[in-house]
Amino acid sequence: MLVRLGIDEGNREAIAVILRYLIVAFGVIFSIQEIGFNLASFAVVAGGLGVGIGFGIQDLTTNFVSGLTLLLDRPVKVGDFVELEGLMGIVKKISIRSTIIKTNDDSSVIVPNSNMISHKIVNWSYQNPVLCLRLPIEVAENSDPLLVTETLLSIAYAEAGVLYEPNPKVFFVEFGDDCFKFELLVWTDRPTDREVIKSSLNFAIEYHFRQQGINFPSNERDLYLRNPEFLLSLFDKKGTVNKPEIIFENSRKISILSEGIKKPSSLSNLLREVTYFEHLTDLELRQLIEVGYRHRLRPQEFLFRENDPGDAFYVILSGSVEVFVEAIDKHLKNLGAGTFLGELSLMLGIPRTASVRALEETILFGINKEGFQKVLTERPDLYEQIIQEIVKHKEELSERQQELREMELIDAGEDDQNPVDWVRKRLQKIFSVST
Repeated sequence: MLVRLGIDEGNREAIAVILRYLIVAFGVIFSIQEIGFNLASFAVVAGGLGVGIGFGIQDLTTNFVSGLTLLLDRPVKVGDFVELEGLMGIVKKISIRSTIIKTNDDSSVIVPNSNMISHKIVNWSYQNPVLCLRLPIEVAENSDPLLVTETLLSIAYAEAGVLYEPNPKVFFVEFGDDCFKFELLVWTDRPTDREVIKSSLNFAIEYHFRQQGINFPSNERDLYLRNPEFLLSLFDKKGTVNKPEIIFENSRKISILSEGIKKPSSLSNLLREVTYFEHLTDLELRQLIEVGYRHRLRPQEFLFRENDPGDAFYVILSGSVEVFVEAIDKHLKNLGAGTFLGELSLMLGIPRTASVRALEETILFGINKEGFQKVLTERPDLYEQIIQEIVKHKEELSERQQELREMELIDAGEDDQNPVDWVRKRLQKIFSVST
């Protein structure tokens, strides 16, 4: 009946347990009365014995009261993912005496209810089922913090168990003795898979760091060779030296770096190909990457349609999209990895002039209005740089300005014949930026 009423599992369990004990209690009382037993005399005897028995069953009474507290107050309910003194798992059952927790290794642990009340317990499912995972990462002190941040965010967004909202975050925690210390924060709605997700992220971090040439810190040791020519000859049977660069990182590992290894284009390099961002510093690019997010499209799924508000700018990281005018079914062009779209619509608040849909599985990096506003607010110098870059495209700018006039999207106080002044007023209006 409770299932049919649409009551969740935790509430069903609490209601069922309380009703079960009430029915049993009233059933016993009713049965005693039916057989003619005098409850008044029984109460006198029970009262006398109660004091002595109470000391003997103190723990049982404590667990009983704690069980009622759990069932009525419901700080923890069936189905919650909890952590108690190093024990983590899902609450499977709450009875009057104890609570059964099923751990990630499928073990069932019986916990006295008094422990559930008297000890500090972390309920990861309380009000919000989203769990935050923290992964500390140390990299060699010659690493590029921008590249590390970008790589970690890309790894986080690619992990199936990681949520896009809240956005994954990377913190530069501190400078170590011989390393940089970072922390990757991701959120998941699959708390039971937390260890699996962390393991998957660690594997991905090791792999992508290796691909990007980001090294982990190591205790370097100097190794002096009396006859280096002999060691080099081991790599070339003919005795000729091809001038490999040999790095002795420690006594167990020798790495030979060779040229010609092609690395994937980094997001920072792709952003620099956008005209408005090409002169940004690494710190400014890092801010753009931090406020951005990943957007995944399935084949034939629309990114946006014509006349939609221009509320985001995108860089295609993988896959491809088709740009076309839907109203007249006219194909304009296809865009692949490394290209960008929608930057002018975002910065000037212009409606989309065409529709975009994915031709295949596509992943894009996006910056929405809120993220872009945050960057402009914090970096007024970036605000001026963007203005100067936008006004270089005067012909396109005039067309866009005329479109907005025709759609009556320009206020009289904002309109200006001078492109620089108009763009400045436009940005101030859209992003609430003060100069």
